[in-house]
Amino acid sequence: MTTPRHAVPEDAAELVRLRRLMFAAMTGRDAPGAWERHAEEVARRQLADPQGPLVAFVVDGAAENGAPRLAACAVGTVEQRLPAPGHPSGLFAFVFNVCTDVGHRGLGYARATTEALLGRFTELGVSRVDLHATEGAEPLYRSLGFAEHSTALSLDLRSRPSDAG
Repeated sequence: MTTPRHAVPEDAAELVRLRRLMFAAMTGRDAPGAWERHAEEVARRQLADPQGPLVAFVVDGAAENGAPRLAACAVGTVEQRLPAPGHPSGLFAFVFNVCTDVGHRGLGYARATTEALLGRFTELGVSRVDLHATEGAEPLYRSLGFAEHSTALSLDLRSRPSDAG
């Protein structure tokens, strides 16, 4: 059995590499760019803060050309909202990055890292965890207890007309 470990700031570049692989698998195209440098900076900074919102678990892979590599990761954030009757802690979480490197797929790493992430969310007192699932990953998440919750709406503020007045 594989035991994931907490990600540390030194894992930031690898977390971003796996994030890029995840997007490529989802969209069918690779999209390198400046976002990677910024994502690495954010991950490094947030992982350095043990009380920060970013929570990540990883499985180590074999080093490549002397550089450490991650085989898999599950990453999410914890958000403090105002408490409510059904959510007395007001703590919610969002899983936004689960990826296993191609050479390590089918070994249970996505399940192991996601279960570790959910365990940490439970320890923190999170009452609900949300995520968006690809068709291929949906069976995994359903087996972990995820189900439809509600119809989410979202707004990309970059596309919103600016107020000319």
